[in-house]
Amino acid sequence: MLGCALVMGQTMRRFRQPSVLGELIGGILLGPTILGWLFPDFFEWLFQSSLEVGILRDASIKMGMLFFLFIAGLEINFSNTNHVGRYAFFIGLFGTILPIAFGVGLVYLLPSALWGPIAQKNLIIFGLFIGINLANTANPVIIRILQDLGLLKKEIGLITLNATVIDDSITWTLFAIMLSFTHRPQAGEISLGADQTIFLILSFFILMLTFGRRFAPQALRFIRKSVSWPSGFIAFTTLAILLVASVAEFLGIHAFLGAFLLGAVVAGKHPEAEQAHTVISQFVMAFFAPIYFVSIGMKANFIINFDFTLLTVILLSAIVSKFLSVLLGAKIAGMKINRRVFAIASGLNARGATGIILAGIGLSNGLIDERIFVSLFITAIITSVAAGPLMTYFLGEKKSISLTENDPSISTIQ
Repeated sequence: MLGCALVMGQTMRRFRQPSVLGELIGGILLGPTILGWLFPDFFEWLFQSSLEVGILRDASIKMGMLFFLFIAGLEINFSNTNHVGRYAFFIGLFGTILPIAFGVGLVYLLPSALWGPIAQKNLIIFGLFIGINLANTANPVIIRILQDLGLLKKEIGLITLNATVIDDSITWTLFAIMLSFTHRPQAGEISLGADQTIFLILSFFILMLTFGRRFAPQALRFIRKSVSWPSGFIAFTTLAILLVASVAEFLGIHAFLGAFLLGAVVAGKHPEAEQAHTVISQFVMAFFAPIYFVSIGMKANFIINFDFTLLTVILLSAIVSKFLSVLLGAKIAGMKINRRVFAIASGLNARGATGIILAGIGLSNGLIDERIFVSLFITAIITSVAAGPLMTYFLGEKKSISLTENDPSISTIQ
């Protein structure tokens, strides 16, 4: 899996595409879609011949998910939220809430045969899951696009990035709450009611982002001086991720929220946070993340489970709901609807790796079937690949110009 990720990732980089796209394609090649179809006996021997192999593979995959979501959390810089301004706030809020509502309505309005029997088990949970996938925005993808376009520190880039802070805070917290209702407590876990679960998740979220962020800089400075760098720091960070994820799982919250929030706690503009980001990113992206993304591509047979009608419905719904909600949020915030606002919507339309992670967790927890997983997977790929060219098209030659040239209130975002 790691060898396939390395080869396909480097191949995509030669075509100026992100390596994660190659890793996902590598998983499709290595999984039941290609290898399992061409050489079924070899595929069975390689991946499913013994219980021990399966246990080791699953453990590596789960570690990859936790580490990648920790990295995704590092990209969420809450240090800027005091200067988000009304533009980013309303764009992020409406760009998240409305697609979620759109997804719920879509599930109830369209024929149940389109969604399959698994949706009928709990229609509201299924609708929320579809809505969360429509609302999701991939922060790492947007950062890469803004860097390539030279917009990362421009006004349009700040609005877009700060809007993703609102988006990610809502979607991942809501997803954790939703997932907790479908989770059956194992031995040693706490079993709580719905109101207690919501209270616990929100309390966990608030405590991590208040007390955690307050003491994170001092803790990082202490670790920087006390342990060897970078090996000791990597070991300490690994321990912290596992501990926080375990606490989250014990409380009935999915482990991914613990890892994600820990990354958000550590993130910031202080030098220790930037050093931590560099060291951990190199470590994770070299081993754990590639294995995880290859595993996602192996989750389903993309030929057998390809449903053109379902893909068309989900893809168009994702694009339309995101664009309309962002435009409405911008309008309510007092922005003039022009090509630059369409550029912001194009960037926020990218689902990226986080969208694929959401789909993978949903499949693993029985929220969706393989048909829906494949459609969400392809939607995340298409919207991510299209985001950069669409932003370039809408901005044209003015991509470095102020978003609101005559509006002094935009300066608050800086």
